[in-house]
Amino acid sequence: MRRAILIVMDSFGIGGAVDAAAFGDTSADTYGHIAAACAAGKADIGRQGRLALPHLEALGLGSAAGKAGAAAEPTGLWGSAGEVSRGKDTPSGHWEIAGVPVRFEWGYFPETVPTFPASLIAGIMDDSQIPGILGDRHASGTEIIADLGEESIRSGRPIFYTSGDSVLQIAAHETHFGLERLYALCETARRHVDPLNIGRVIARPFLGESAGSFRRTANRRDYSVLPPEATLLDRAVAAGRRVIAIGKIGDIFAHQGISEVRKGDGNMALFDAMLGAIRDAGDGDLVFANFVDFDSSFGHRRDVAGYAAALEAFDRRLPELFAALRPGDLALITADHGCDPTWPGTDHTRENVPVLGFGPGIAARGIGHRETFADIGESVAAHLGLPSGKHGTSFL
Repeated sequence: MRRAILIVMDSFGIGGAVDAAAFGDTSADTYGHIAAACAAGKADIGRQGRLALPHLEALGLGSAAGKAGAAAEPTGLWGSAGEVSRGKDTPSGHWEIAGVPVRFEWGYFPETVPTFPASLIAGIMDDSQIPGILGDRHASGTEIIADLGEESIRSGRPIFYTSGDSVLQIAAHETHFGLERLYALCETARRHVDPLNIGRVIARPFLGESAGSFRRTANRRDYSVLPPEATLLDRAVAAGRRVIAIGKIGDIFAHQGISEVRKGDGNMALFDAMLGAIRDAGDGDLVFANFVDFDSSFGHRRDVAGYAAALEAFDRRLPELFAALRPGDLALITADHGCDPTWPGTDHTRENVPVLGFGPGIAARGIGHRETFADIGESVAAHLGLPSGKHGTSFL
């Protein structure tokens, strides 16, 4: 039996990208800076002391990142990968992991107020019958909901905002505005941003009745464009395999090449969903999981202690993953970009990512630095006996 489990620790970069300067991210290092903050006692909120990731370190995380004091003899395949896609956004990172780098330029909204073209908003309003919008600027999602959530409930106007990514985000209250109504609004917006080459429209539902009680819910939904060519997922489905998507993977690929989607509210619920999918996966199947909290709850919010605690919680559960693997399985842990919580601003950071592989019978060795994330997808394809793609090289 040969199965593959592909795990994206969303935003867990390890620094060192050769083109970081072009993105204003010289010296950004999500892993390194979190570890340094912990060692200096600057991340002792809700946790204490040095960053403790014994299982990731044993697999070769420190070696992959080139950190002093790394495990002398990692137990897994270990290395790093750089991104060749032109953006540092979620779709670009995931599509490249799945064998399809993004060579074109996404459309972006300017850092002005208002940020959205008046014609775009007018078109969306005409097709959705909303009374108007709030926001219309670059913003942190949690902050803008705290600022404008009460007014949104009173007025019935949803909150429109963006970031450094190619994205239009729409926040509205799940009950006062309506969850299905929010989804329909985002579908309308998706049609209107297509001519602008915007990568995603994201529905950001929230609950609560006042600024102090608002919280975003797990009913987020991403409306992405389709990848420009067939991905690893398409090749798997075409070969009769199941692709079980955990978390937002289905949305990122616009549900193309996806057999089944399983969701969870938070990293630990997603870990449970992943373990369930591994139990259910058959010969030749792919389980593809995204752990979004690292990015959305901690990286973008510049919460170093929260990010550190989330990493440690994830690491503590890895023995459950090890125990779930069967002979012939290959598991790979990686990331799609960085989001250094010590870096200025609230956007992603251009970084290399770790590549850690393991499974029963997988021999430990270094795989070096891979020039493209696409090598990850091509290695999964080789393991599963799928046709190879055009953009990467297997390290198996």
